[in-house]
Amino acid sequence: MTPTQGLQGAQKRPVHPERKTVFAVVGAGNGGQAMAAHLALMGAQVILYNRSAAPLAAIWKNGGIELEGALTGKARPWRLTSRLEQVASQAQVLMIVVPATAHRALATGLAPHLRDGQVVILHPGRTLGAVEFGHVLRLHGCRAQVVVAEAQSLLYAARAVRPGRVHVYGLKNQVRLAALPATKTREVLQILHPYFPQFVGARNVFETSLDNVGAVFHPAPVLLNAGRIEGDAEPFDYYHRGITPAVARVLERVDAERLAVAAAYGVAVPSALEWLGQVYGARGLTLYEALQDTAAYAGIRAPSTLDTRYLWEDVPASLVPLASLGQLARVPCPTMRSLIHLASVIHGVDYWGLGRRAERLGLGEMNRENLHEFVQEGRVV
Repeated sequence: MTPTQGLQGAQKRPVHPERKTVFAVVGAGNGGQAMAAHLALMGAQVILYNRSAAPLAAIWKNGGIELEGALTGKARPWRLTSRLEQVASQAQVLMIVVPATAHRALATGLAPHLRDGQVVILHPGRTLGAVEFGHVLRLHGCRAQVVVAEAQSLLYAARAVRPGRVHVYGLKNQVRLAALPATKTREVLQILHPYFPQFVGARNVFETSLDNVGAVFHPAPVLLNAGRIEGDAEPFDYYHRGITPAVARVLERVDAERLAVAAAYGVAVPSALEWLGQVYGARGLTLYEALQDTAAYAGIRAPSTLDTRYLWEDVPASLVPLASLGQLARVPCPTMRSLIHLASVIHGVDYWGLGRRAERLGLGEMNRENLHEFVQEGRVV
């Protein structure tokens, strides 16, 4: 099979060898394996990093990563490694595809090794991911001129069948992306465009952070289906069965609070209902109807346990920073705060204390004007 055979709904034009960019995909989970194989099929040189060597060994034994579903084909990454210093020394672009709760540790580990001119892109950043990553790099003495960017969402709806085989349910039509500072966004998009024309520029990382629909779609359905998740023998269809009309009304309230926070910072973002129409072509008068009409979500199973990233990632890295920004702007977020509290009780973890609160990211003393200067120009007050 040639590098472009079998690709559906994606960039099919092979990239000229002289224009090849060395990508490091950091994380060999669902999205990381999908992205690494997709890039390799398009002709890019790909380093796949994972902290644990076991998935990498399985991929090597399998002869690469096989994609099925919306993308098909099999490709072997150029290199497989569990050494961060190797990633930093060889890659021009680092595609970070790990849970957002790992961003802080990765920034700490990469800080001594990054070089001038490299680009780090979080897929996705969740909320204030690029802000946290850059803040931690500075805290740990990184002086390299590195651009940190974040995508609003992961490009793929995918699940790993096993290491080396991934089912891709669909690709989003477009994903917003912004660099920190925003003056570097065009530069990042130019690097990505030969491979990923789906990425489009956002005004700044406030827009990508406040456009975080994972905060809407992930924690609330898990918490409201807690008994079913713990009690059912078989996982159920997460979106089409777990989000009932009543659950969808809670999601709409979370979304309304998100939009209110965005408005307080002068940021225009689509509602969750509008977002489903933009990226998946879903139709519906209510969020429930649009979710039922989202074909890419069909067959995606609910977590089989409450120990799920939909809580331990999306609460501290999505709901907490959103509610924290709301607190700075004096916008009440009672539904978000209730979900944060319930998740904390269920897991026995103080997610508000450990999450991405503005003061933990160096933003606590900034006013609205300072914050906008920071995300646009990179000025640290």
